[in-house]
Amino acid sequence: MRADERFIGLGKEFWAHVRSLSQTLGYTVRGKGTIKVHTLTDIKKGMKKLDLLDDHLVDHGKPTAFAQQLLDYFAYRAEVLNDIVQYQLMNAQEAEEMYERLLALQEYKLTAPMNKQKGDKKKVAYLTAMVNMLIEANADGMEYDHDPRQLTTVTREGMPLRTLARRVDGAFPSAVNPVAVWEIKEYYHTTTFGSRVADGVYETLLDGMELEEMREETGVEVDHVLMVDAHFTWWACGRAYLCRMIDMLHMGYVDEILFGREIEDRLPVIVKEWVAKTKERQAQAKTVLADETALL
Repeated sequence: MRADERFIGLGKEFWAHVRSLSQTLGYTVRGKGTIKVHTLTDIKKGMKKLDLLDDHLVDHGKPTAFAQQLLDYFAYRAEVLNDIVQYQLMNAQEAEEMYERLLALQEYKLTAPMNKQKGDKKKVAYLTAMVNMLIEANADGMEYDHDPRQLTTVTREGMPLRTLARRVDGAFPSAVNPVAVWEIKEYYHTTTFGSRVADGVYETLLDGMELEEMREETGVEVDHVLMVDAHFTWWACGRAYLCRMIDMLHMGYVDEILFGREIEDRLPVIVKEWVAKTKERQAQAKTVLADETALL
């Protein structure tokens, strides 16, 4: 899922309103298990509860252009989560079935990783395994780093330009000067929504903020993709965090979010884009090297 163009490039004050109002008015409809769609009346009540002004939101009883953007965004966020995302998220059995189906399509170089749980819950890390399989199948033979054991670093003229604060789950083609990095959040066998799960969302936000700073200050772009799954964890327990993910997507902190089943259709397309970018970069590097050699 990519961001809706209507909500790309909006100022941080817009997202300050989204966050403040979402916190105050709530993300979900109690008892119905759905995402809220806030009205102008709700927004006015929210601003009053926050002890903030609403003059910039209401003009003669009607929403201002800024307020209308907020209303449109709240409606969009609810629609995309209620009508699409919740049905893309899989449970453990569905993920296992999809994994077995993809496994039968071809032979893969990588051994399937296991999750970090114990006893009966110790299983293949299905989403991670499927991500690796789909990338390998569409990488045109290129090697990539499916499990970076180092911090992501971008260099320029033989020196570090930026180094991210934490390790990502994968990088293409490598953790040094990648064209893309990705993060995977799968929690198929959890029975509660704990702080560890919530922290995963904020880790992605941190990476996104660092990548945004690098893009704005140096002009270097690295694609940032988030992949999440587990219906119970994210939909039954963590709908508010799904809202935060959609917010992050439109704030530009991730370029794309793939929810559960979406990886099968969307990831091959994305990987082919990474391959093309990598080949273009390699061709440019060869040209520069050839030019430098000619000058010697």
